[in-house]
Amino acid sequence: MLRQYRLSDYRFRLILWVVVLSSLGILIIGSANDDYQIRQIQGLVMGVLLMVIVSLFDYTWVLNFYWLIYLAATALLGAVLLFGKNVNGATRWINVGGFQFQPSDIVKIMLIMFFARFFEAHEDRINKWRTIIFSVILIGIELFLIIKEPDLSTTIVVALVFCVLIFMAGLSYRIVAGILVVCIPVAVILMSIIMQPDQQIIQSYQLKRVYAWLRPEEYPQEAYQQENSKIAIGSGQLYGKGLNNDDVGSVKNGNFIAEPQTDFIFAVAGEELGFIGCCMIILLEFLIAFECLMVAKKAKVLSGTLIASGMSALIFFQSFVNISVATGLIPNTGITLPFVSYGQTSLVSFCIGIGLVLNVGLQTRKY
Repeated sequence: MLRQYRLSDYRFRLILWVVVLSSLGILIIGSANDDYQIRQIQGLVMGVLLMVIVSLFDYTWVLNFYWLIYLAATALLGAVLLFGKNVNGATRWINVGGFQFQPSDIVKIMLIMFFARFFEAHEDRINKWRTIIFSVILIGIELFLIIKEPDLSTTIVVALVFCVLIFMAGLSYRIVAGILVVCIPVAVILMSIIMQPDQQIIQSYQLKRVYAWLRPEEYPQEAYQQENSKIAIGSGQLYGKGLNNDDVGSVKNGNFIAEPQTDFIFAVAGEELGFIGCCMIILLEFLIAFECLMVAKKAKVLSGTLIASGMSALIFFQSFVNISVATGLIPNTGITLPFVSYGQTSLVSFCIGIGLVLNVGLQTRKY
């Protein structure tokens, strides 16, 4: 479970990027809504502590219990549907002893761990259709439970991370090409069906968000957050208006965006820190994802490669979705910006994931 490591192999640079980005997030959260700043600081302290602890546990020993990890993830998502708290029409949170958390955040890390070991155990059969279909069924169960909350954005991100994991596990290019040949026309047909007014595939509020993204002038009630977000980012220009400004016309002071400290934190960053601040956030997200890839490259076994590359993919895709929503590149769908948005569960979960990556980095091929 615990073993001897060399301090020279510890990725202090990765911890530095995480702490710098999270600290920047705390400053922006305090400017957006100072009621949440202390909680985020507590989340960061807890997250860094767990990151260091997890980084010292042998991940190969932990992965021996990979089926228990999968069952626990399924149980958590099932508990959300049975006992979860409904907020604004979505059931994504559970209250335990007065503490509220979002299980889907930690489930993302658990699924990366599970499939890292699962694909390693089936490495010699990864290109067999039986293995591919079985793995798709396993991830399909989790995606079904997540989308029933409903949480479309997390469903999309988890599905994309799964695609990265199975590809990194050695899936043949020919199989990938065959799947794309089938999936692309199916996706086009699916989108055409979704755009029909009487469709039953996605919920009505989700369809309205798509319409609002395409034609915001016709759906002002659904489009106002994204439109105000784009205006806020543009208004920051190069250097921004400064943190904690008292401009009544700002996106946070004027209440032009609901809950600016979470899904639209990038709009607050753009307005108050300007183009330079936005570039800093994007650069730090990239550096963390890139550092995870470098760890994946030197991992001693396939499961380590998959854990590190899975975390890299998770950070990349979730950052991409959040920033794309804030800038109007894709329809509005709520998801946090890793290490920046308010959310103790999200922050602690990502820190645990980084702790796993650090442990992978401590066990490199040269040993």
